[in-house]
Amino acid sequence: MSVPSPKIDRPTVLIVDDEPANVQVLGEALTGQCDVRFTTRADDAVMLAARFNVDLILLDLVMPDRSGFDVLAALKADPACRDTPVIIVTAMSDLLDEEAGLSAGAVDYITKPFNPSIVRARVRTHVELKRQRDQLAALADLDGLTGIANRRRFDQQLDLRWRQAARSQGRLALVIADVDHFKQYNDYFGHGPGDQCLRAVAEALRSAVRRADDLVARYGGEEFALILGTDELERQLSGLLRAVATLALPHPRSTSGDIVSLSLGAIEVAPTSGRGPDHGLSAADALLYAAKNEGRNRGVCRLLDGSEARIVNPGEPNDDHTY
Repeated sequence: MSVPSPKIDRPTVLIVDDEPANVQVLGEALTGQCDVRFTTRADDAVMLAARFNVDLILLDLVMPDRSGFDVLAALKADPACRDTPVIIVTAMSDLLDEEAGLSAGAVDYITKPFNPSIVRARVRTHVELKRQRDQLAALADLDGLTGIANRRRFDQQLDLRWRQAARSQGRLALVIADVDHFKQYNDYFGHGPGDQCLRAVAEALRSAVRRADDLVARYGGEEFALILGTDELERQLSGLLRAVATLALPHPRSTSGDIVSLSLGAIEVAPTSGRGPDHGLSAADALLYAAKNEGRNRGVCRLLDGSEARIVNPGEPNDDHTY
């Protein structure tokens, strides 16, 4: 299993303060240590934090368009930035305000006027702590056998991407795949070779996906789950099947051929707020069983165009078959 490397480029810090002079002083304090983004509009904080994938936020509490406490609550409610550390930098020096800020989720509280060296030191400390947490979280999200994402990671990403697609009226494709006759493979070769088979299949699937944000996960046992883009979905599925077939792993006990093969079900979905990810997964799972009933070593997919579910083979997509 590969261990993810910590982020080593300069951290990105977002300054949220309605006073340009404060933004300038904070920006100058962090010059050379961080890439600085800023906004004087409190309402833009969540959008910018998510867009730039910031490592830390410096947040004022007193702003004309929105309270800093409201901004902090919005940041903590958004999945894209809920774990981003927030340091409050404010002229409000009352201990009750500091307690309220820390209780609301801020990691630190700096009062104005501030010492630039103190700001630099605290930013450096909290960025490093975040990177350590990110690395531990990444390890917790990996499958111990195959090194790809595990079910926990898949479920988290699916929930996030489902809601993002619902907001943007976007589409995504969900795939459930299963190694054909894997129990018989284990019975014939033993669990050691069975584990090697799963590693090889996982790597083949990971190498076959196209986009940087495509996700391949081990969903459990010999089952894999994927989140893909919807462009040329049938061709993508054919490529996944072909990638596993190309491994040419002998499987004497398979009734679907003499090598290890894959069956998969795939559904193109346009998420809505009225239906959750479980709806898409259930549909993909039903299509997986349709592929098994058709003889395995193939996929069955359903597109949004209203056409019948289609059979996909390891070669090029076959336009002559519907299910």
